[in-house]
Amino acid sequence: QVSLAESGGGLVQPGASLTLSCSASGRIFSGITMGWFRQPPGKEREFVAALTPSLGNIYYADAVKGRFTISRANAENTVNLEMNSLGLEDTAMYLCAATGHPIFGAMYSANEYDYWGQGTQVTVSI
Repeated sequence: QVSLAESGGGLVQPGASLTLSCSASGRIFSGITMGWFRQPPGKEREFVAALTPSLGNIYYADAVKGRFTISRANAENTVNLEMNSLGLEDTAMYLCAATGHPIFGAMYSANEYDYWGQGTQVTVSI
């Protein structure tokens, strides 16, 4: 069993930067993949970025490539999502997810993830 806790959301203006953090605790799989998904208001959940620290595999959604960076934080079992050049379209509840089993691909698929955090709200507004 793994528990996830997100932090770092907030209200920012367009063009601003924001960094989210997700910390995993519990019985953590050594090959864990940690990912970020988001759910804009009135829309379905969508993939943002994912990282498998043990393998160094990273994937990004096209919508955030070049703007967002997922990375392993200094603390163990913690990943950050650095978001730059935020736009109105980035407004969403951002959800952290983690796997309890190996995944060799399809890091973009929400169905691959076993554990989910409660989310942190990011609002981009003028």
